[in-house]
Amino acid sequence: MKHIRHFTPSLFLSLVHVCLVQANYAPYFFDNGARSTNGNMALLSLSEDTPVGTHVYTLNGTDPEGDPVTYDLTYEAGSRRYFSVDKNLGNVTLVEELDREKEDEIEVIVSISDGLSTVSEKVRILVMDANDESPEFINTPYIVEVPENTPSSSSIFKIEAIDKDTGSGGSITYFLQNIHGNKFTIDRHSGVLRIKTGVTLDYEKSRTHFVVVVAKDGGGKLRGDNKVFSATTTVTINVEDVQDTPPMFIGTPYYGYVYEDTLAGSEVLTVVALDGDRGKPNSIHYCIVNGDEGSFEISNTTGAISVIKSPNQLKKEVYELKVKASEVSQEGDVSEHTFAMVTIRVVDLNNHPPTFYGENGPQNRFELTMYEHPPEGEILRGLKITVNDSDQGANAKFNLRLVGPGGIFRVVPQTVLNEAQVTIIVENSAAIDYESFKVLTFKLLAIEVNTPEKFSSTADVVIRLLDTNDNVPKFSSDYYIARIPENSPGGSNVVAVTATDPDSGLWGEIKYSIYGTGADLFLIHPSTGIIYTQPWAVLDAEVNSKYNFYVKAEDTDGKYSLAEVFITVLDVNDHSPEFNENIQEKTMIIGSPVKIEAIDQDAEEPNNIVDYSIMQADPANVFDIDQSTGEIKLKSYIRSLDIIHNITNNKDCIWSLVVQAKDRGSPSFSTTAVLKIDITEETLHKGPMAAFLMQTKDNPMKALGVLAGVMGIMVLITIMISTAMFWRNKRSNKVMPVRRIIKKRQMPPSRTVRMEWLKFKRPSNAAEKFVVDEDVKSLHNENSNNNVQVAPVLPAAPLPPPPPALAPRGDAPGWRVPTVSGSLTPKHVIKPPKKKGHSSTHNALVSELKMRFEKRNAAFGEPHI
Repeated sequence: MKHIRHFTPSLFLSLVHVCLVQANYAPYFFDNGARSTNGNMALLSLSEDTPVGTHVYTLNGTDPEGDPVTYDLTYEAGSRRYFSVDKNLGNVTLVEELDREKEDEIEVIVSISDGLSTVSEKVRILVMDANDESPEFINTPYIVEVPENTPSSSSIFKIEAIDKDTGSGGSITYFLQNIHGNKFTIDRHSGVLRIKTGVTLDYEKSRTHFVVVVAKDGGGKLRGDNKVFSATTTVTINVEDVQDTPPMFIGTPYYGYVYEDTLAGSEVLTVVALDGDRGKPNSIHYCIVNGDEGSFEISNTTGAISVIKSPNQLKKEVYELKVKASEVSQEGDVSEHTFAMVTIRVVDLNNHPPTFYGENGPQNRFELTMYEHPPEGEILRGLKITVNDSDQGANAKFNLRLVGPGGIFRVVPQTVLNEAQVTIIVENSAAIDYESFKVLTFKLLAIEVNTPEKFSSTADVVIRLLDTNDNVPKFSSDYYIARIPENSPGGSNVVAVTATDPDSGLWGEIKYSIYGTGADLFLIHPSTGIIYTQPWAVLDAEVNSKYNFYVKAEDTDGKYSLAEVFITVLDVNDHSPEFNENIQEKTMIIGSPVKIEAIDQDAEEPNNIVDYSIMQADPANVFDIDQSTGEIKLKSYIRSLDIIHNITNNKDCIWSLVVQAKDRGSPSFSTTAVLKIDITEETLHKGPMAAFLMQTKDNPMKALGVLAGVMGIMVLITIMISTAMFWRNKRSNKVMPVRRIIKKRQMPPSRTVRMEWLKFKRPSNAAEKFVVDEDVKSLHNENSNNNVQVAPVLPAAPLPPPPPALAPRGDAPGWRVPTVSGSLTPKHVIKPPKKKGHSSTHNALVSELKMRFEKRNAAFGEPHI
């Protein structure tokens, strides 16, 4: 029974587990609707420009038993793994870059598992296009052969480009760069290249054209932005020559010679003609039209002219042959032709040197006048030079050479048989410069080649150059810097600018002018370039010390250059120091200096640096002055009025000094002034208020203004406190009890310190401006409210009260505050008569302010319970 009891629970659990296993259901994905972002990834589409690392989908499913599920993604063998999945959350992340052009569908096997059962589904993800491809030209490079007689507006080539994108990103339009500079157009849709309407091609002018074609797609979205891509290619268009130009003879005019020993059948000279169409030239057929008189013949193919009679059978000394050169096509058709004249002279043996001829016969000096810088390759047509050797055959063969400055001209032909027209051609146009050479001189040398005698001859070629306006006036400097004193009179020279123009005549004449905002005070001589001030100009360094403007040098043909002029106006010591207006009277407290100040209006140092000195004082040993700052102070041994009274009998203590302010300019200017100094001692109380009173002694209105401002602020504070208490009582609708009541006790009379008021007045001398009464009385005030009745005396300027002086008593309670009572005690002095209006108004204002001040002092002096 014991074993059965232990076996029964185990068997029961096994049976339950088998039942549960048999009842397990497989998990499944939720339905995936259109545009859904979770489910089994069916119907999912992604743009190819989706960034790697983007969360693109969420696999979502469930298990019927509610067991937790996991997700997985698998791929077929050989497939790229584009996605990864969070097995627990089902978040699908893009891990490989998409490319629709390589793979537009991705097959993925998604699976869901509950641990026992796994369900897998194969889904297809569509890759949507983004405009990430650029157009590409196909079948490049593009080389087109076009006959030069192709009609205008004809299509000559079709350009094709492809774009792997779809939609507007895959559509392509074509256009040409520099459409106005070439002879072609392109159809923007088909890519067909055409010759512009009204334009023809010419092989002889331009054999090759390069056209840059741009292919641009229609644009589309790429990573959220609209992108347009393009590509370029170059089309090479080779123009094919067409037979449309007649032949041309080369080396004309032709001269040949038959010597007395020339054999019949000998070649005299060869004429050469070429087809004007150089691309596909036709062969040339030569024939003599007339003038040979049966004595000469020409090779139809080579153009070689030969004599068919012996020289002694020739009846004329000179033969003029008319030679015809005709083009023969490949089919044998004769088309275009041209003519040339050939001169053949009959001469004897080598007994003549080469000889130069002009229009009027033999000549050994040839002159030509021409303009400088002719085009390179130009022939000097003004030189009519013919060279001739009267001998025959090889004796008449010689070389031509130009001796002189090399590389400027070349002579054609270089080898001559018998006779030739000498042609001189420009090789270096830049070297033919009138400014470098007015005259170019060369030696034209003709020397025989194959003769033992080496006969030669020379001719001078003199080329006189004419000037052209090929140079621009050039300043000697890009900028000019000048300085001029400010006291210079009108019309003073400032600076001379210089420009040169190598051209001659009128082209080398320079006219100067100035312009700019800083040129108003200046003029320039149009031919010399001298800049001077306007006759009416007044320079002042204190107003403006810097001027700059432009100067122009222009030739008669309008060519010009510019330079910049900077002018500095130098300061001159033309101002004297000027004292301030308030220098006439100063009040000096013993121990404190007074300061004078003078301003010099000059612009620069040392003209505006001022030094101070005392010119006259009586006695002379009372004052010192700081040379730099202008501070005046008493000698160090003078520390009281008593010392001053010992020095002089002047009891008023008003001193008159003659002070001088002198600048450091050269020459130096100075200004003197008479300064009256009222000397007084410091007041009894050395607090800030006393200092303020002494500072405002000479300006009583300033003290009144400050006092009025202080009283106004205190009145405003009182009104605000009263208003606040009023509204508080109004809200509570009752009278608030006093928190603490202290019964007043009768106290013995207490001593108070009587403060002395400073009385400001206008006496006849400055020594009596301040009077201090040192009358100290003991006043009894039980309530300490400063209500001491003192007959008010109106001072000239009210002063704020000094802080209360403490006078404690040993038997006084700890909470009592001693009071300070002040009185104004005038000192009766004889005053000079004043203006009635000012005195009465001033005294009334002072009296009113004094009374208000005493009331306020009494109110604030009473302790609050």
